[in-house]
Amino acid sequence: MTSVEIPAPDGAGTLHALRFGPDVETAGGVVLAAHGITASAMSFAAVARALPADWTLIAVDLRGRGGSAALPGPFGMDRHAGDLAAVADRVGAPVVLTGQSMGAYAALRAAARFPGLFTRLVLVDGGLPLPVPAGADPDAVLAATVGPAIARLRMTFRSEEAYLDFFRDHPALAGSWNDDLEAYVRYDATGEPGAIRSRVDPGAVAADGRDLVTGAASFGDDLRSLRLPAHLLYAPRGMLGQEPGILPQPLVDQWTRQSVLTARLVADCNHYTILTDPVAAAQVARALVERS
Repeated sequence: MTSVEIPAPDGAGTLHALRFGPDVETAGGVVLAAHGITASAMSFAAVARALPADWTLIAVDLRGRGGSAALPGPFGMDRHAGDLAAVADRVGAPVVLTGQSMGAYAALRAAARFPGLFTRLVLVDGGLPLPVPAGADPDAVLAATVGPAIARLRMTFRSEEAYLDFFRDHPALAGSWNDDLEAYVRYDATGEPGAIRSRVDPGAVAADGRDLVTGAASFGDDLRSLRLPAHLLYAPRGMLGQEPGILPQPLVDQWTRQSVLTARLVADCNHYTILTDPVAAAQVARALVERS
């Protein structure tokens, strides 16, 4: 794993990324990956390890997260899509593009707006327009969906081990804990002993969450406009490890009918372990290298 710095397209600093695999110049294939709303580039470690040995995966710390936490807003999917396009151009497009959860929406927007930079798109448990009731208060929807995540970002912990324990107790992770999850949490932890916290900017999460709610219909437009091959992998269980998953089957069926998107359910995983469980991660990796 190698750290990579890419100039942000707005000139405000650098985007941080992690490169898993050989140098881009010698790689047999290159994947560009975008993580979830409170996550980081370390989300894709297991997927990268499951790729063929000559493939490279470049996972970006999206603006406001990880090593890119200090980059300023505005946030939102347009901004993240532009950042992903800048990274793709820098590493030598065209590349395979993927994203999980919120990262799937950013990747979808990038593929729709900059199709020449990508060979195909793989969405992982995200990217489909989630139905928002007519007249719903966006802030109320935001509080109900990412409110708990924002609350966690404002918490502090006495030590890095205490922060790890907090994650180990999460209902979606407790039964699937492994070294990749531990590395992910340690990468996210920052601060002095007695005040350990997440590196993620709560303001970025709030802004991105609101964009996902208020701009829900625009993702349908993106899906309909896609001209490159696109595939969705989705989980049967959701953010608390419960059934059903966050993408209901009727919604998946609707968008496979209305766009070029194809889809496959990844068995025995949830919204998070679809990337971190070795069996599920291998299926994601296989979808990234498939040519069809």
